[in-house]
Amino acid sequence: MPIHVAGRRRSRASIEAAHPGAMVLDVTSRAEAPWVRLSPFYPHGDIPVPFSPGVTSQSVEGVWQALKVFATTDVDPAKLEITSMKGLKRTVRKHGDVLGHRRGLTDEALLSYEDARRSIYLPTYRWVLEHQAADLVGELRTLSRTRDVVLLDYTTNGDIADLAAPLSHAALVRLYVEDRWPADRVGA
Repeated sequence: MPIHVAGRRRSRASIEAAHPGAMVLDVTSRAEAPWVRLSPFYPHGDIPVPFSPGVTSQSVEGVWQALKVFATTDVDPAKLEITSMKGLKRTVRKHGDVLGHRRGLTDEALLSYEDARRSIYLPTYRWVLEHQAADLVGELRTLSRTRDVVLLDYTTNGDIADLAAPLSHAALVRLYVEDRWPADRVGA
């Protein structure tokens, strides 16, 4: 049975009409346990930061935000330590335009948005799926063998190359469970 991704802001009735009989699971930072552990904001701890040997983060989002470089602000290692799932986002309103993502905390190289998705976000989130949430991935595989499953996320874009929309971690979970993980560039 397939796994679907739907917008968390859709009404429950709309989701149920589109996917009758499906198990609906919220996987956002507002989800209930245990599924909240699939949120990139969840503080698993000890998550390796790409291109930064010996450095770890509490969350995937902490890595993503820490390595983001703005017109007026460089990397922010403090984002790696946040465990509250709040205060992680860094915005253009406060820091100016995003210039890219630093290839590690100390490297001078800036990665484009797509390259950062492939060489920072994908490997980091995959690491969490394999090391911190393997039990949930296994449960999703088991559930999806017998019924449709709908994963709720704030965004539904699962196309790494579609830079017009934020990337959906629920879509990445679906791809991982279905053994269709997109190509990343771990050594880029």
